[in-house]
Amino acid sequence: MSRFWSSVVHNLSPYVPGEQPKIDGLIKLNTNENPYAPSPHALAAIAATMDRLRLYPDPSATGLRETIAAHYGVTREEVFVGNGSDEVLAHTFQALLKHDAPLLFPDITYSFYPVYCRLYGTNYETVSLDAEMRVRLADYRRPGSAILLCNPNAPTGIALPRAAIEALVTEHPDKLVVVDEAYVDFGAESAVPLVARHDNLLVIQTLSKSRALAGLRVGFAIGQRPLIEALERVKDSFNSYPLDCLAQAGAAAAIKDDAWFQATRARIVASREALVRGLSELGFEVLPSQANFVFARHPGRRGADLAARLRERAVLVRHFQKPRIEDFLRITIGTDEQCSRLLALLHEII
Repeated sequence: MSRFWSSVVHNLSPYVPGEQPKIDGLIKLNTNENPYAPSPHALAAIAATMDRLRLYPDPSATGLRETIAAHYGVTREEVFVGNGSDEVLAHTFQALLKHDAPLLFPDITYSFYPVYCRLYGTNYETVSLDAEMRVRLADYRRPGSAILLCNPNAPTGIALPRAAIEALVTEHPDKLVVVDEAYVDFGAESAVPLVARHDNLLVIQTLSKSRALAGLRVGFAIGQRPLIEALERVKDSFNSYPLDCLAQAGAAAAIKDDAWFQATRARIVASREALVRGLSELGFEVLPSQANFVFARHPGRRGADLAARLRERAVLVRHFQKPRIEDFLRITIGTDEQCSRLLALLHEII
């Protein structure tokens, strides 16, 4: 603490990311990273761009935005890109979510949302998930300026279908609905096709999970032009060059490599279903996941104890010491070998 801190720093409770330890032989199932190497085309594009490092990157990331637009069937002017979806979310909070009426989001969801609210002075209210950890659309019929949903939700992995998102957007035409789709590629339905007919919808995605580019830091938003313009105005008042030339080249190549994408996500989904079966056989309650992780608890074991016992055996999973979910573990889908090792250790512990 310093006497030079501003009042906003004194009042912050920063987001705590998943642990990134350097331990030999570690099985790391705590941060929802992809267990497989990125597309070879992405790696080649990054290598081919090295000689441009002396130059500033394209501040508008024109080529990447055109690639995203072509892939999702929108226009370039409806795409915004940033340094990971966290930065895109940060600009969204500044540009679109700071109003007198509260922002609404679930009580159990991505824990960065309340951090952004405190950082940017955004008034917010949390809306409780139901007893099955699901979002109830009717619960959002309350005063508020906007609605923010992670879909599939984190850390539960449960997703709303596209029809439910459209019902929410249609029912609240005067509220902005932001859908954070960080995990959508693992079995859920994206809301991007709804953007063309709803000016109150913004969809945010990332290349960190399904494209195996967490270390490259690329995220994007898709929405009608006035929403994207608001994000651009904030970005250009903060950092005109958020994406370096390596990130732009690698991300565009990864999006174009649909064969790698389809094969890799199919492997992860198959591994997820096998892990769910294995956990269920051990007596775990596993929430229905459409993400690259599962959220599970054992009726006879405390979540903190299980996480600690696994860590002693060089396996990391994510545990949240929070009401309603303190006995759950969030387990990233690793390779089949990693998941088998996890199940063997859990069998030994239990």
